[in-house]
Amino acid sequence: MAEIRLQKFLADAGVASRRKCEELIEDGRVKVNGKTLRVLGSKIDPLNSQVEVDNKPIRAITSKTYIAFYKPRGILSTMSDDRGRSCIGDYFVDRSDRLFHVGRLDKESEGLILLTNDGDWSQQISHPSHGAEKTYQVFVEEVVTRPMLAKLERGVRLEDGLARAEKVRLIPGGFEIEIHEGRNQIVRRMAATQGLTVLRLKRTQIGKIHLGELKPGKWRYLSTVETTKQ
Repeated sequence: MAEIRLQKFLADAGVASRRKCEELIEDGRVKVNGKTLRVLGSKIDPLNSQVEVDNKPIRAITSKTYIAFYKPRGILSTMSDDRGRSCIGDYFVDRSDRLFHVGRLDKESEGLILLTNDGDWSQQISHPSHGAEKTYQVFVEEVVTRPMLAKLERGVRLEDGLARAEKVRLIPGGFEIEIHEGRNQIVRRMAATQGLTVLRLKRTQIGKIHLGELKPGKWRYLSTVETTKQ
């Protein structure tokens, strides 16, 4: 079998996204045949090399897993937590495959989050250049007006730059917004520019993947159509 780049091997093995795997290599946390490799682009024999991350052996996987999960409110968007707080990983402790989450939702937000063991697919979904828009339902304390929504579509100034909604519409109790980027708590901060107090924030769609009829804490496998290029 032909040699492949180390970061691709790690991503294909379900360690993390390729970008995160590159960080692991640069941080000196990856060994190949007992030797620490820090150089990105290093190639290995995927069948005969002994690869470790944090001294734990990593094996190539032959099957890919793609999951849509409804993250409940109050759950951390991590697969584990060293302080014992409730997190996504608690819902998948009985699985033998090594999953990681694609993107995140803040603790008090709920809704669609994706899990996989396919690092390349994770990169495709999460990277802004691939254009996977995200849709959120935002329920607020105040009355939402159309001029407010028009401002969100034109763009509002945040402390880390301009933020603009691709689409926005009124819904009972608030508004629905579609955005292209994923800066930290960007929807909450955009709402705050209009004097709106967010009571509940729910992500319902990522690209062409919908939350659908999932209930909090439940998950489903993605279809082939959903996992093809966005």
